[in-house]
Amino acid sequence: MLKLIQAVTDTLPQPETVSDRSSRAYHAAIVLSGLMAAIGVAFGVHSLVAGHEHLFNCTREIPWGLLIAAYVFFVVTSTGLCIVSSIGHVFGYKPFQAIAPRAVFMAIATIISGFLIIAFEIENPWRMAIYNIISPNLTSNIWWMGTLYGAYLFFMLIEFAMLLKGLHKQAAFIGLLGLLSGAAAHSNLGAVFGLLGAREFWHGPYMPIYFITSAAMSGCAAVLFFTYLAYKANGWKMNEELKRSLSATGKLGLLLIAIIMFFTTWKVLAGIAGHPPGKYEAMMALLKGPYALNFWIGEIAMGMVLPFAIIWAVRANNVHAMFIAGTLSIIGIFFMRYDLVLVGQIVPVYAEYNLVDFPKYLQYVPSLHEIMITAGGFGLCIMLFLMGEKMFKGHLPHDH
Repeated sequence: MLKLIQAVTDTLPQPETVSDRSSRAYHAAIVLSGLMAAIGVAFGVHSLVAGHEHLFNCTREIPWGLLIAAYVFFVVTSTGLCIVSSIGHVFGYKPFQAIAPRAVFMAIATIISGFLIIAFEIENPWRMAIYNIISPNLTSNIWWMGTLYGAYLFFMLIEFAMLLKGLHKQAAFIGLLGLLSGAAAHSNLGAVFGLLGAREFWHGPYMPIYFITSAAMSGCAAVLFFTYLAYKANGWKMNEELKRSLSATGKLGLLLIAIIMFFTTWKVLAGIAGHPPGKYEAMMALLKGPYALNFWIGEIAMGMVLPFAIIWAVRANNVHAMFIAGTLSIIGIFFMRYDLVLVGQIVPVYAEYNLVDFPKYLQYVPSLHEIMITAGGFGLCIMLFLMGEKMFKGHLPHDH
């Protein structure tokens, strides 16, 4: 009789546990982010078929729009994650070793997301892959950027595979190659802007150095953000080793934010001192013009001041507070990339000649296709992050 009762009981619906609900929410998040990525790809394919000139709001005067800004955001974050991860497992600084595997994986995820966006920004993306090999232009910064980022992704994939196999010495060597190629690619990306003499806002040796420094700051913010999010998604409690790693990352981020504040101060002073043609007008657009809200609230408040104040207030010892700081910093960094790309183009090239009926600032608003492709890039990044946590068991060598 007892066996019969047990058999009947087993056939009845069982109450849903917290773990079941969490698992369902996790898989729903993967599906939703994957759907977002698929919609972005659909909009991107449509733009290739119908033509960029019909669906993008870029013009001859403003050829680089939201997609370039989003691409820069993702590759900057990827390079920063590589820099931060290499401190631990490439250079052997123990406080950073616990965050290395996830940081390496997210460096791969963010660079792939950036490649997805730039593929749809380029009108004929397949030509880049073909002619990069059969017709290289060694004098082109953009050729070097594509080549070096391709090498960077190759090395990062091998490095991550070796980390999974426990080949840490070999992974450290490959990681060094990845770091060198990533740093070279990223400084070269800064040179794409800095060597454009026709755009005074960008021109100068400042850009490559700024790009590398801001990349490291982005990497610290991304480590704080993704690590905390991963542990919440998995329902785990952080051990002391990981807390120390996040504390070290927060302190490094604090230093880098201070350096970026220093860079930003001198960028503003250089843009207004002596009213340099082109650069002064662009700087005024940031300080009190159409991009002032982006600059003061996005770049300064969310990107630098609030994260700095939060991390300083908790002495980099509160993971919850540092997650908030990392989240604010990531949002602010996106504004930094967007403002950098757009403000460098909105001042007409002939503005200094005071031509009649010539606008003071050129106008640009992202189109629906540009917004959806960018959202698709973010969807892909989120999906890869969530899938990576499941596939590689949280990127952790110890049991939970």
